[in-house]
Amino acid sequence: MLLTRHQTSLGPRWAANRRFLTDNFDLRMLLAMPRADMQPFIDHTLTDEPAEGTLLAPLEMTQEVWGCGVTYQPSRDARRAESSSGDVYDHAYAAPRPELFFKAIGWRAVGHQQPIRIRADSVWNVPEPELTLVINQHQEIAGYTIGNDLSARSIEGENPLYLAQAKIYDAACALGPGLQLVEEAAALRDVVITLAIARVRQAAFYGQTRTSQMQRRFEDLVAYLFRELSFPHGVLLMTGTGIVPPDDFTLASGATVTITIGALTLENTVE
Repeated sequence: MLLTRHQTSLGPRWAANRRFLTDNFDLRMLLAMPRADMQPFIDHTLTDEPAEGTLLAPLEMTQEVWGCGVTYQPSRDARRAESSSGDVYDHAYAAPRPELFFKAIGWRAVGHQQPIRIRADSVWNVPEPELTLVINQHQEIAGYTIGNDLSARSIEGENPLYLAQAKIYDAACALGPGLQLVEEAAALRDVVITLAIARVRQAAFYGQTRTSQMQRRFEDLVAYLFRELSFPHGVLLMTGTGIVPPDDFTLASGATVTITIGALTLENTVE
C-alpha cells in the first residue's frame, strides 16, 4: 500500500490508495507498531474523501532521516577520486561498520515537485538517488520511499570532515512521492533505480543501477543504525547511491531531477 501526505485546506493529511486517512492518523503511531500490526490499522482508518492537495514529503515533523555512504562501488570510486584522503573511503566500503550520518529532520525534507537547492559555496553539486527504507521503532523495515541525497562534492572532496556541510543544508533532502509498504525486506533486494537529469527540457544525464549491486544488506545497515540509538517515532534511512554522474557534471539552477525506484517516481527542479 502506498501512503502519501498532502497539504490541504484542512492542513497536512495522509492518504492511501487515493483516499484520505482520518484526521487522527499519525505516522509516529504506525511506526511504533510491530510490522505485523500495520496493515489492519491502515485499512481501518480509510475514508472515501478524494485525495487532493499538494504532495508533501512522506514523513512527519519529528521523524529523522539518516544516510549511508559508499554502499555501492561507483560511489566508493567517485569519492576516492575526488578526495585527498581516498583511502578513507576504501576502508568505509570494506569495513564491517558502514558509514552512517544524519541527513535531516522531518520539517527540513521537501516532497515531490517541490524545489531543491544546491549550495552557493560549492562548485560541484550532484543528486544522489537512493532507495530509502522506512523503519519502525522495532528495527523492522516496513517499506520504502525515494530519497535524493543532494551533495556538495567539492566540499566533501576538500576534506572528509566537511561531510555534514556537504550533506546538510536547506532543501538538500527530497523524499517521495509516498511511502510504499512491503510485506518483507526481501522484496527490495533487486529493485531498479534510475536517474534522469534534464536542462532546458533536454536530457543531460541518465543512469541506472539495481539494489542488488549494493555492497551491504539492508538489515545490516539498519542494525548498525540502531546500535545505541533509539527511534521511538520510526526513522527513514537513505541506503546510498550507485549512480554517479561524470566528474565534469554539476547541477545548475533550472535542472530537473527525476528518480524512479520500483513503481515510485520523485521529481524536483533545482532553484
